Amino acid sequence: MSAMQSSLAAWIDGIGFIAPGLPDWPTAAAVLAGHQPYAAAPSVLPAPALLPPEERRRASRVIRLALALGQEAVAHAQADAATLATVFAASGADGHNCHALCEQLAGEDRQISPTRFHNSVHNAAAGYWGIATHSMAPCQVICAFDGSFGAGLLDALAQVVLERRPVLLISYDSEYPQPLHDKRPVPDAAGVAWLLSPRQGERSLARFTVERAAAGASLSHLAEAELDALRAQLSSLRALPALQRLARGQAGSTVVDYLPGYALELGLQPC
Repeated sequence: MSAMQSSLAAWIDGIGFIAPGLPDWPTAAAVLAGHQPYAAAPSVLPAPALLPPEERRRASRVIRLALALGQEAVAHAQADAATLATVFAASGADGHNCHALCEQLAGEDRQISPTRFHNSVHNAAAGYWGIATHSMAPCQVICAFDGSFGAGLLDALAQVVLERRPVLLISYDSEYPQPLHDKRPVPDAAGVAWLLSPRQGERSLARFTVERAAAGASLSHLAEAELDALRAQLSSLRALPALQRLARGQAGSTVVDYLPGYALELGLQPC
């Protein structure tokens, strides 16, 4: 980051969104634009239609979340998922599965099922996406605690700029049961997906830039307290101030946290 001399730029061609009370991007856009009030409710995670029925029944909350986000963004952009490079960014893995593994390992029967084990790894969602979409394109999986959205965005934009190809960023988080919840109080499952392209197309929504924020720059907030609480509690929803600008058709910049001591400035110019 210290060597970054200019901004990275791309076009946003598609968006996927899920958060408490906001089941998809059209609903979130209406709320962020002020066209309808926000109503808090548990996150709605659709059944992963991309998976075969047997796999669909066994899919965890994290898998359902990540696949739904990616599928909405791809559909929004009318893109071919099988051709897209992907970046998966999450501050944690599958909290419920982690809890179940800890419980079982603390008991007498420590025989872990293969399904539970392979769902416990951080790249499980990326694996399911690749299998479901038959994608052979490059895939990165990133974790940077509360800077996970920023880290994933930088990786995705770097690929767009250097490779001159579209990249699908899927940033997501899910809750942990107690007692882990006390240490990482993520309130619910949530996330955002952006399909980023090196050039403007018919489906492009905005031109997007990212650069290192000036030292001491204040993080961007939302005026609506409930929405800003989601931004603060879920690393993947650090994108909310930028998404609010997009929903309102307002050009401008927002600042999101990255690694400790660093922040990113996100510039947005709606089409």
